[in-house]
Amino acid sequence: MMKNIALIALVAWMVTACTSTKKQLPTTVSQQKMEEIYAEVETPFKYGLIMVPDSNNLKFDCPTIFRQDDKWVMTYIIFDGRGYETHLAYSGDLLHWDEQGAIMQFSDTTDWDVNQKAGYTSLIDYEWGGDYHINSYDGKYWMSYFGGNSTGYEKGLLSLGMAYTAQNPASLHQWQRLEKPVLMSTDEDARWWDNITMYKCYVQEDKDQLTGHPFVMFYNAKGDSISRVRGAERIAMAVSDDMVHWKRFGDKPLLNHHVGITGDAVVQKIGDVYVMFYFRAYWPEGKTVVYNSFAASYDMVNWTEWNGKHLIEPTEEYDAMFAHKAFVIKVDGIVYHFYNAVDILGNRGIALATSKDMGKSGITFNSTEESEVK
Repeated sequence: MMKNIALIALVAWMVTACTSTKKQLPTTVSQQKMEEIYAEVETPFKYGLIMVPDSNNLKFDCPTIFRQDDKWVMTYIIFDGRGYETHLAYSGDLLHWDEQGAIMQFSDTTDWDVNQKAGYTSLIDYEWGGDYHINSYDGKYWMSYFGGNSTGYEKGLLSLGMAYTAQNPASLHQWQRLEKPVLMSTDEDARWWDNITMYKCYVQEDKDQLTGHPFVMFYNAKGDSISRVRGAERIAMAVSDDMVHWKRFGDKPLLNHHVGITGDAVVQKIGDVYVMFYFRAYWPEGKTVVYNSFAASYDMVNWTEWNGKHLIEPTEEYDAMFAHKAFVIKVDGIVYHFYNAVDILGNRGIALATSKDMGKSGITFNSTEESEVK
């Protein structure tokens, strides 16, 4: 009897110790640590454009990178005036990319996402300097996306969905999609920060279950507006136990600047710190300033923002308007910062900056006329 009591006491102590350890994680990241992170992720050498459309009526957007079958794979989205589709590209060296085709296309149905399917590959291993393989769950590979049935650039009600495939995620084929959205701005439990519409969503594992769940989704959404036209975009979190059923996490956004756009979070883990790369736009209010920055966290819930020099900002002719929407990785000691570049004519392509001088890309935008796509 005494042995059983001792065993129960030991188990209770272990549970309490584990819980206590989680609670003891710092809720802020020191300035010194933030400066160390900046020095680690800085990419002062702009290589240039790596992928551009062959028409100024097409827009390339939002690169997501992973490693599969001894090659680098990029999923990215293309806007053509009707809406977004999701495409695939390959590379052997992260500098030169070959377009493959669409993996989520427009539908000829009445589906909720008939005209918008902007996808982001899920469950990519996020250890800084790792191999960036993509993990499966329940025998499937997964992709989060925002979709909608309105035509035009991010028009109408946009909601978050999940797509999946049991095939090789690096092969060119159409991914299947869950029948209904997993999160909507019209949900009964929609929050003040996402009650207008929803945008990019990026899903990764919570390996230590800091949130109490194995999967987390970082998403940006527009809310807190009576007119449903204006309103700030903020980054928030949702969680899941099965990649199918999702619920909002917490009682406030992770990052909130009240005006402009704070969006497109992608997270890497550098040592014991999670680093969120994201972009800021139209800040200060009324200014067309768009750049990439980062925040850091020990628990994925409480984030400390970097307030120093921007990671990427407009400096070149090809990114003179916008330099934003980051995907940052470290490979063989070199940091690669993929981002969206938009010139003053509205041409939109995918560019790259690095921590080591890799030379200059020979790719340029094909169009010298202002885009017809608005």
